[in-house]
Amino acid sequence: MRSDLMKTGLEKSPHRSLFKAMGYTNAELARPLIGVANAKNEIIPGHIYLDKIGAAVKAGIRMAGGTPIEFGVIGVCDGIAMNHQGMKYSLASRELIADSVEVMAMAHPFDGLVLVTNCDKIVPGMMMAALRLNIPAIIVSGGPMLAGHLKGRSVDLISVFEGVGAVKAGKIGEAELMELEDAGCPGCGSCSGMFTANSMNCLSEALGLALPGNGTIPAIAAARYRLAKQAGQQIMALVDRQLLPRQIATLQAFQNAVAVDMALGCSTNTVLHVLALAHEAQVDLPLSQFNEISAKTPHLCSLSPAGSHHLEDLDRAGGIPAVMRQLLEAGRLWPEPLTVSGHSVKDNLADAQVLDPEVIRPISNPYHQEGGIAILTGNLAPEGAVVKQSAVDPQMLVNEGRARVFDSEEAAGAAILGGKIRPGDIVVIRYEGPKGGPGMQEMLTPTAAIAGMGLDKEVALLTDGRFSGGTRGAAIGHISPEAAEGGPLALVQEGDLIAIDIPQKTLTLKVSDAELAQRRAQWTPPEPKIKQGYAYRYSQLVTSGSKGAVFKY
Repeated sequence: MRSDLMKTGLEKSPHRSLFKAMGYTNAELARPLIGVANAKNEIIPGHIYLDKIGAAVKAGIRMAGGTPIEFGVIGVCDGIAMNHQGMKYSLASRELIADSVEVMAMAHPFDGLVLVTNCDKIVPGMMMAALRLNIPAIIVSGGPMLAGHLKGRSVDLISVFEGVGAVKAGKIGEAELMELEDAGCPGCGSCSGMFTANSMNCLSEALGLALPGNGTIPAIAAARYRLAKQAGQQIMALVDRQLLPRQIATLQAFQNAVAVDMALGCSTNTVLHVLALAHEAQVDLPLSQFNEISAKTPHLCSLSPAGSHHLEDLDRAGGIPAVMRQLLEAGRLWPEPLTVSGHSVKDNLADAQVLDPEVIRPISNPYHQEGGIAILTGNLAPEGAVVKQSAVDPQMLVNEGRARVFDSEEAAGAAILGGKIRPGDIVVIRYEGPKGGPGMQEMLTPTAAIAGMGLDKEVALLTDGRFSGGTRGAAIGHISPEAAEGGPLALVQEGDLIAIDIPQKTLTLKVSDAELAQRRAQWTPPEPKIKQGYAYRYSQLVTSGSKGAVFKY
């Protein structure tokens, strides 16, 4: 066993003595030692109860003959970190999470890992660690929050964000916003739409690193605790079999995950995270594959923010296995990849069925013929940009407008909420990429303000930053190379004409090459916005959004 390195033999008597100082018995030390990485904290609604999920995992490990050893992992709440300095640290936390789990599992050679997680950067950070370490591992999340209800309609966190814009536009009063605030997040769990946290939890299933149900079983359900116990038991089977994460997360498994991403209409952040996961798995997954898979994968689910359904509805309709069964039968998935269940994708889906054909539409009647995400390229985004095309109003799919240029999210947000953006404008927010931000801020505040003010069918937003999974409208992010690296976005001037053609996958700045060359000769790189601490080190190490914003090795 891997843990023999710290517990077996005469020379390890001092090590055993330290274990015994914590109350471990000889019988416990003789068993496989399973690390339980738990992101429980008291600042994220999706994590507040992870101590109970962790307890269920440890019970499962003990039932299957192992010894669980729990340790903590940090986490950032993207919603609470939004629209202030804190958002510069959100994406950056993903690398810290992966690194910290790696440190713990290398310093203390566990025989396997169960990664107890939830929410935006914590899920991919944990998955990156599992793939980097490549020891038996399984992901188990805390599950999604239920939707709120107000005056006969379902509401969620995005309803509250958009409510701010509605107040600014005079559409609702502050009292109604307070009602939304009280109803939008009714209890614990990852926020209830197909936002980034739930997108990644669903993709953990599709990739094969989590058990069926991990993405959709509600946080408050007893089934969530049973799943945690099952994950604890299953890690012992994975240790016994030595089934490793990279044997599961093969190229075919990644292609399956991208197909499920397209069918679900997941957050654009999944592009960043899936590329980062492929990097850790040592799998070559070009950005171009997202469009290739999207072109042949219909969009089957329309969850908030694009539609009215929430994760509880998807779970009730059959969950991720039902979506995958539809895709498998249509020849859109590889059946062979192994999963942490110990079975193949095909075997996992044998009993899956769609229980509500409106929540999970049949292949013959999709919401859209193409998948939810598109990659755009052109002279404004030579290395690519990302848009959630399933959440774009049809009249905005092809669009030309004049650039309104801002060098920070804060400046753009103030202009939008101040009524300075007009129909037909294209808002450009730059110097917010992985390096320039630093940390690639999410633009939920400006996009929600645009939507809340009723401009989402008339105003597009372009950025080298990124968007919350809760963003809807013609919001195009991850523009690469980013402005801080001298990408073309840095050369855009107020009033420039920009053409967006999502069906043709193009993003064009209508300025001559000669003019752009002249502007480039006059451009100078900006000073770092943060010049000390982790955020500064991150800005010096991080790669492009088109590469998943991973660290340079």
